[in-house]
Amino acid sequence: MYQYAYLLSVLLAAPTPAAAPIAPTVEPSETVAHPDLTYATFGDEKMKLDLVLPKGPGPHPCVVCFHGGAWRAGNRKDLTRPTLFAPGGKEKGREFSLLDMLARKGYAAASVSYRLAPEAKFPAQIIDAKTAVRFLRANAAKYDLDPERFAALGFSSGGHLAALLGVTDSKAGFDGNLYPDVSSEVQVVIDYFGPTQLSLFSETPGVNDAFMVPLLGKECRTDPKLYANASPIEYVTKAAPPTLIIHGTADFIVPIIHSERFYDKLKDAGVKVEMLKMRGKGHGWTGDATEESARALVKFLGENLTKPVKK
Repeated sequence: MYQYAYLLSVLLAAPTPAAAPIAPTVEPSETVAHPDLTYATFGDEKMKLDLVLPKGPGPHPCVVCFHGGAWRAGNRKDLTRPTLFAPGGKEKGREFSLLDMLARKGYAAASVSYRLAPEAKFPAQIIDAKTAVRFLRANAAKYDLDPERFAALGFSSGGHLAALLGVTDSKAGFDGNLYPDVSSEVQVVIDYFGPTQLSLFSETPGVNDAFMVPLLGKECRTDPKLYANASPIEYVTKAAPPTLIIHGTADFIVPIIHSERFYDKLKDAGVKVEMLKMRGKGHGWTGDATEESARALVKFLGENLTKPVKK
């Protein structure tokens, strides 16, 4: 019980990577927010997302972001709070959140709520993630988004969802029933220390019971196929999108072997993949390391989520 409480407290308190004070391409006053957009309703529960856009002509590429929290905690607002996530740093006394920073760089950015365990078992979380992408793509004209340029970005359990979004298509059975004629495909994946091979947690029974059983409903030894079905590494093909993986080498919540194996599988399949190992860092980091990870994120998006402007 102590092990569970300790691990959960560390996971929920761990700082998510903050980015460097990168010079903006869009002034802060030239962004516009659309908070609390309902993208789906399940029973009495409205699923919402927050959208921040650069003000001005689009269509804008869209980065769809997923919070961490072991699939059972956390909130989309975590990615809109500069006190927790300050990837844009400070400028003229103002702090910026992850969504602010992305919008200042010319991207539309959405932070998505998804159903949480243990009340909602997998695959509810990935169904929500895919539904949010389809909602945004279905409303691309309304919000001036480019339906051909979508990225998925996530931290920890959100990284798992971003990775799973990238490697699965409709054959996986995770698309749900809403917006059936709209694609949930993403063109880029940014995975911050996400679990990619869930059976690895079975090697530590206390961790498996604390995190996997609430999500999946069973132990790995009881139903290993269920764990495989929820693991991004099992779906890798050459059709996977360009992927950036960022992981601390001293992460004991999600050991870096998850990302190393995922990287190798993508590389062997011929997918464009890069991995940034944050030396000596754990499950998130602050301070000087934020500059390195932030610049890698912005660079990768710039190289892989752009296309020539039609004249």
